[in-house]
Amino acid sequence: MNELLHFWQTHAAELTRLVAQHLVLVVVSTATAALIGIPAGILAFHRPRLGRPVLFLANVTQTIPSLALFGFLLPLPFIGGVGPRTALVTLTIYAFLPIVRTTVGGLHGLDPSVVDAGTAMGMTPRQLLFLVELPLAMPSIVAGLRVATVIGVGTATIAAAIGAGGLGEYIFRGLSMVDTTTILAGAIPAAGLALVADGCLAWLEHRLRLGRGPLHGPSVVAVVALSIVGLLVWSVTTRASRSAVVVGSKNFTEQVVLGELMAQAIEAEGLPVARKLNLGGTFICDRALRSGDLDLYVEYTGTAVTAVFHQDVTHDPRRAFQQARELYARGGITALEALGFNNTFAILVRTRDARRLGLRSIGDLRAPAAAWTPGFGYEFLERADGYPGLSRTYGLQFGGAPRAMDLSLIYKALADGQVDVIAGDATSAQIDALDLTALDDSLHYFPPYDAVPVVRTAALLGRPEIGRAMARLAGHIAERDMRAMNRAVDVDRRDPRDVAAGFLAGLN
Repeated sequence: MNELLHFWQTHAAELTRLVAQHLVLVVVSTATAALIGIPAGILAFHRPRLGRPVLFLANVTQTIPSLALFGFLLPLPFIGGVGPRTALVTLTIYAFLPIVRTTVGGLHGLDPSVVDAGTAMGMTPRQLLFLVELPLAMPSIVAGLRVATVIGVGTATIAAAIGAGGLGEYIFRGLSMVDTTTILAGAIPAAGLALVADGCLAWLEHRLRLGRGPLHGPSVVAVVALSIVGLLVWSVTTRASRSAVVVGSKNFTEQVVLGELMAQAIEAEGLPVARKLNLGGTFICDRALRSGDLDLYVEYTGTAVTAVFHQDVTHDPRRAFQQARELYARGGITALEALGFNNTFAILVRTRDARRLGLRSIGDLRAPAAAWTPGFGYEFLERADGYPGLSRTYGLQFGGAPRAMDLSLIYKALADGQVDVIAGDATSAQIDALDLTALDDSLHYFPPYDAVPVVRTAALLGRPEIGRAMARLAGHIAERDMRAMNRAVDVDRRDPRDVAAGFLAGLN
């Protein structure tokens, strides 16, 4: 607990910013869903033939997993891309269903005699709606807002995977570092926000049911005004960040450190930098680069050729680099000179198992494979240079289907005995820290994975300082340097910014 309190104290400014981002995401998306969902619920009640398709569509979208919905929306123009736009659209979609359903349910639950009395008094349909139906249905509508808000607070944490900010940044950062303190630093405030929002709306719902707290016009205006203010603040922040060089990274420790190295090197050239680190993975980073939401991030040559461009890659490092550079150039992206290390995949087992069974190369896994359960990252299970080709090349037939999990969790899962063999990174500090052994790739299955900055050519031409900053790093990060920096973050629990700053100071 003391570590958590110290973390919050030392990161007070950042925590305030992330809480504010989280609140804006939830308030704006829920208010938008209410502005759309309440009229849709009224339409569904009074015009059932028109309302049924609306409810069906809302039900279908609610069944789509949030990460999948982010992925669907990411490449779309105007509403997609890395950042808050996609997150706001996704959160609005998830908030829509509970609001529209409770609006319909509240209107269906009205006492028909009350409506008949209003009609007998000569009320027009408009007067009947605003003076009788909506006020009486308001407790049910607020209950829907309550559900939508709590869902929004939880789902907004996942938005950090696409660079939308919020408390999910701490959660993803903690996962990449396998650091419980950092995870809790984001999870506890998010849970607190959900409880506070739920309590406030429960109180309002209770007051409405007692007839003591009707929502008057000014209350609705206040909610709408708050949403507009939130959108304006966000748009101003986004506009300001567009003048900065946007540096991204994937969601594991090495990538975050490399992102920091590039960001600080560019800042040393006098340019402002906006960081979008811990993004979901190769697919998201590549999409963001091509759409202009990112200016640069670090990719690996073998990953670029096989996973991004879906082509066969040579095992010669220089030719693989030239191949990646030519493929990127066709899309207006420049692959700069390699940073100096090759982070190839490492097939890992527990050291005690390697000694007991005499495992030295990947081919030695054929004997114990039938009784073992492998564990791999999501990308490794699908990519051309991943598990399918590995099993064919070495003739591996495992007893059970591979377990898929996040890269940040996979090393601990192997050490704890949850899986028996994994595909990790050769530069990971977890290999030594958890007493794991890398098996020799005797058949040279894996291609070279030299780390190279990939930059939008337009950004590189418009800001030559980026090229100078990357030239400062080119060829200067050896494999031992990268492993040491990974260890400083993963094992010694140092902040990636401090680790990057220390390395750059040593280059001077």
